[in-house]
Amino acid sequence: MINKEAVIKILKAGGVGVVPTDTIYGLVGQALNKATVERIYKVRQRRPDKPLIILIGSLSDLKLFGVKLTPVEEKILRKNWPGQISIILSCLSPKFKYLHRGTDSLAFRLTAKKSIREIIKLTGPLVAPSANPEGEKSADNLPEAAGYFGTAVDFYYGRGSLIGQPSTLVKLDNGKLVVLRDGAVKVKN
Repeated sequence: MINKEAVIKILKAGGVGVVPTDTIYGLVGQALNKATVERIYKVRQRRPDKPLIILIGSLSDLKLFGVKLTPVEEKILRKNWPGQISIILSCLSPKFKYLHRGTDSLAFRLTAKKSIREIIKLTGPLVAPSANPEGEKSADNLPEAAGYFGTAVDFYYGRGSLIGQPSTLVKLDNGKLVVLRDGAVKVKN
């Protein structure tokens, strides 16, 4: 069984692995490492035009992506985070095209899971699509994830089953949250 310190070391070196998020198991790697992000697309067999959700450890991590919030937007985020809501925010910087895939927006989730926030604090934000090839059922446990990815990932971390729903996906539009995908929780405007 791999420990948290080894997970952090692998992620900081650009590796990818499977971890339990606050919703379901995720395939994670550093969001600010373009090569790592491209590797996750390949391993997960994800459509190249579909952006990944990014787990952050604090609201201030949004600044790393050039996201500027109005006071109203910040109030809405603080009301809903941390938690199981992924919120799409505008990201116009061409520097992050490898993340936003031409959509000029990114989905962020301030995770409520303390163990993941501790990892993010040391590695930086993590892309975290569900741990399954695109079109397949999300892995409920590490053996299922290993069945999908085998040695194509660098580690499997955690234990037990996570049979939950993916995060609720919303877009922030004119100071209101608009639900794009129902998920684990209800939103608060």
